[in-house]
Amino acid sequence: MLKLYYMPGACPLVPHVALEWAKADYTIQLVKREELKSPDFLAKNPQGSVPLLEDGDWRLAQNVAIVEYINTLYPDAHLFGQGSLKEQAKARQWLALANTDLHGSFGILFKLPFLADSEEAKEKISTVMIGRIKSIYAQVEKAVSANDYLCGNTITIGDVYFYVISRWAATLKVDLSEFTNLGAYFKRVENNAGVQKALKDQGLLG
Repeated sequence: MLKLYYMPGACPLVPHVALEWAKADYTIQLVKREELKSPDFLAKNPQGSVPLLEDGDWRLAQNVAIVEYINTLYPDAHLFGQGSLKEQAKARQWLALANTDLHGSFGILFKLPFLADSEEAKEKISTVMIGRIKSIYAQVEKAVSANDYLCGNTITIGDVYFYVISRWAATLKVDLSEFTNLGAYFKRVENNAGVQKALKDQGLLG
């Protein structure tokens, strides 16, 4: 049986949805923030982060690696859609963009209190990061202006990653209201049955 270590609402929500789509036999294990650097958890994942996937006594970290592993174990889940090789490669491109550029920019905003001493310096960093975030969401806005999802009218795991990160925007006061298609797009993703199940399992829905 697979086990996914997670923190509620954080990026492990992405492979959590993937496991739901795969109809995998799995369990989830909540990890509190203070436990990430504990000796017990570091013995499992020296990076001291989630997500972490266990398959028996074998462990795998990092979202993209975990999603690819689930996709290989459960090819009928079609995490990257059922299109052509090129279409599935595009789905992976969106996943990579969310995982690296977008997640990284939000990560800097989360760490901002520790990155600069003065309010002026924090404001400068914040302005740059929000600019990067909005430039990425502008690409998403364009992609979903003509289709329901990033790769057409079929949801892929890349859509889930962008949805998960969008939940952080309100917390960090990143205003995405200028993008008129995003609200409906994120609602479509949120209403997916697998997404709903993962949200409920993590205590994020009533």
